[in-house]
Amino acid sequence: MSWMFLRDLLSGVNKYSTGIGRIWLAVVLIFRLLVYMVAAEYVWKDEKEEFECNIRHPGCENMCFDYYFPISQVRLWALQLIMVSMPSLLVALQVAFREGRAKRHRKKLDVSLGTMGLWYTYLTSLIVKIGFEIGFLVLFYKLYDGFSVPHLVKCELKPCPNTTDCFTSKPTEKTIFILFMVIISCLSIVLNFIEVSFLVLKCLMECSLQKYKTQVVSV
Repeated sequence: MSWMFLRDLLSGVNKYSTGIGRIWLAVVLIFRLLVYMVAAEYVWKDEKEEFECNIRHPGCENMCFDYYFPISQVRLWALQLIMVSMPSLLVALQVAFREGRAKRHRKKLDVSLGTMGLWYTYLTSLIVKIGFEIGFLVLFYKLYDGFSVPHLVKCELKPCPNTTDCFTSKPTEKTIFILFMVIISCLSIVLNFIEVSFLVLKCLMECSLQKYKTQVVSV
């Protein structure tokens, strides 16, 4: 996948975001994308080759590795990054549609979040992002039984003839990266939740103000 495409997509949506949304974009691009590209792929590069068991029985190592690491952690991060970023595509598509329609009718386009159609789409994208963030944290915890990489796992799966000790590669380094990414996910959830609250509160205040003005005019 071209990560530059993802960067351009998020940057295009950025100009229609609130200040909190721009902070979220920085979190995604700097603390996630760059860490993933520069560091994580290197740390997890040879995880299968460096997973060693104290017995050389055919198939034993493969079965144990597949059981304890059913999905590569770094690939799960990549999937999380893609899924969390894709709701922004909803906003980009709606803006593109509105721009095309305005161009056909030769009208000036209003793409501020004050327009209700775009407001609903943007709010929906934030709620979906929060759902994906929480879902991936739960999935990660369930798959790996926590947010750390053990130094040693004991495997009793066939075709291993008996209980086998297997050793993971770079467990401390991987655990540090995992905890860092968990913190970033939690920060992303908090930022999205604050932005949702801000948009809803702003909408309620504007509606109340508009209702008040209507009442004053009618009197």
